[in-house]
Amino acid sequence: MTTKPATGIPFLLKTAFVNALIALVLFSLMVGIRTEAGSDGQLTYWTRFGDLASLVAAVFGGSIVIELIRQWIGSTGAEKLVPASVQSGTSFIGRYLAPALLIFTLLVPVIFYNQRYILDLAILVLTYVMLGWGLNVVVGLAGLLDLGYVAFYAVGAYSYGLLATNFGWSFWICLPLAGILAAFWGVLLGFPVLRLRGDYLAIVTLAFGEIIRLVIINWQDLTGGPNGVSGIPRPSFFGIPLDNSDDGLAAKLGIEYSPTQRIVFLFYLILALALLTNWVTIRLRRLPIGRAWEALREDEVACRALGINTTTTKLTAFATGAMFGGFAGAFFATRQGFISPESFTFQESALVLAIVVLGGMGSQLGVALAALAMIGGFELFRSLETYRMLVFGIAMVLIMIWRPRGLIGHRAPTVYLTKAQAISSDLVKEGHG
Repeated sequence: MTTKPATGIPFLLKTAFVNALIALVLFSLMVGIRTEAGSDGQLTYWTRFGDLASLVAAVFGGSIVIELIRQWIGSTGAEKLVPASVQSGTSFIGRYLAPALLIFTLLVPVIFYNQRYILDLAILVLTYVMLGWGLNVVVGLAGLLDLGYVAFYAVGAYSYGLLATNFGWSFWICLPLAGILAAFWGVLLGFPVLRLRGDYLAIVTLAFGEIIRLVIINWQDLTGGPNGVSGIPRPSFFGIPLDNSDDGLAAKLGIEYSPTQRIVFLFYLILALALLTNWVTIRLRRLPIGRAWEALREDEVACRALGINTTTTKLTAFATGAMFGGFAGAFFATRQGFISPESFTFQESALVLAIVVLGGMGSQLGVALAALAMIGGFELFRSLETYRMLVFGIAMVLIMIWRPRGLIGHRAPTVYLTKAQAISSDLVKEGHG
């Protein structure tokens, strides 16, 4: 016997009142009272009860609307709610969305050549897209919750920074070395956590990220400590500098030099690295190791029962994800020209993990869209000042409520059995094929 869900006006008002009361408690100190250090050093405060009342009223009305929509969808069914024509149009758009985004990304330097801010923002978005795709191997495909991914990002950045400044090696030589060193540290992380899963795995990876950051801060003879590493050389076009000298790329091509040319080169460089990450990940998913990652994600016990070596599977996942993080770190170092421990805090790991979860674990396109929304969203809401993080947090909560598996949830296996296959009687104890 099934119980009918509660409906009616009293239930709606009760739900809305409870949500509004919770909002009042949460927003009282964040919005209702504003504090700031005065010119004399003393703490001053003022009230904003009008804004607080507006937020509580918005939560009250929004709760009623959401509950009405939820009851309507539950009574009509989600399939009947969306017309067939709209469903087919959405499927058509989804099929061509990725190629359209790729074409637009390739044309960004052409369209916004004279807008340095847009180009810098695009480079930042692509950097986080690459980090998201790297972490997606560990979290989305293998199902291993990693909260210390920023450690591999830092290893790649410091590997390139130290090798380039101390030995004078070029970017193209240090780039693979940064990935190899980051993968090595990924394997070192993988060994202690072979028997861990879930929350315990997350805690150990979080500690690993903090250990790397503290080592960078305290090993001052090597890393420079809190002062960081400065004077990191810029990348060249395979040995040709991108400057205003006679040996520069502009002089060799016979064109007028512009500082934007280096920014455009960095844009296409990180785009190439991100596309390489995407291509390798897609290819690995179709290989036996990729299928082993998916089996490990779904059920580790069943994975062991099938004879899959979970030790090798976990280590390869950590090493592959760490390698891509090292590549991104090397690019970050050469783009900035300066690195310090403040750039590799836990907030970076949390942001990359949020991109993967919000986009949909295992979905390459979803991670790219989530990185665009989160990194670009910060800039979009910059005019809201103090309300920016509040609006952004509410938007994320709503998305996770309505799309719990992310924007583009993808947990489908890579290989399907299209038809039932009979098993030889020699392999069955009972003798039935």
